Amino acid sequence: MMNYMKSEMYRLLRKKGLHMTSLICFLLITAAAFVLYFTDQNDPNFPYATSLFFYSNVISGGVLILIIAFLFNLALTGKDMSLIKQSISFGISRNTIFWSKLILTLSYFLFICVIGLILMIGLGENLLVSDEQSVGNFLIACSNMLPVILSGFFMIHMLKMLKVGEIYIIIILLFIFTLAGDLFRMLFQSIPGLNELYKYAPSTLLNENIVSFMDQAAQIGYQYWIVGIVISVISLLIGTSRFAKQNIN
Repeated sequence: MMNYMKSEMYRLLRKKGLHMTSLICFLLITAAAFVLYFTDQNDPNFPYATSLFFYSNVISGGVLILIIAFLFNLALTGKDMSLIKQSISFGISRNTIFWSKLILTLSYFLFICVIGLILMIGLGENLLVSDEQSVGNFLIACSNMLPVILSGFFMIHMLKMLKVGEIYIIIILLFIFTLAGDLFRMLFQSIPGLNELYKYAPSTLLNENIVSFMDQAAQIGYQYWIVGIVISVISLLIGTSRFAKQNIN
């Protein structure tokens, strides 16, 4: 497995598009901070030059973060999927292929997220109006998002490894992480025992997270981790079992 991971790592690090995407993310974060800063310098009544508003763009951007995660995962599950048949013919197990691609793309994604988080806090605390609780609330809200975003990453990986079309993956992500909560509430509101199900939809959890953050009352919630772990385990079980039996063309 280590030899295969080394070859995949080499392939990953040579992806110019991946590095360009990372750079663009950092530039957008920096540009957003400076736009708020210079706007405040030119307009003393500008109300949004605060770290709270700046950080809220991340907390409210769960779907955007998942789209970025999709692009990162695509680095080893896009055109490189055509090499799987060759890898299997050399005796590499499907289990090794599945987990190696997941571990490497996830590690790169998390590394970029950590750098982006540090960059945001540095800019927010030095350029914008801040208070003592802003960073703490931001980190708590991010910790609530983490298991939900990770579950989305695992779902993306599972779908890509099972050759689901990219457009369909985007549609599935948008449904689960933006619409599912409202749909569950409408469908099950009159059914005892199911009328509270919508509260545990990823879309509902992400909405609640941003609301509590903006109210500066962010608290670590067990429900985020329960839902994230359940979706992650289901996605990985389906992915590994189906990929093991999938025809490789």
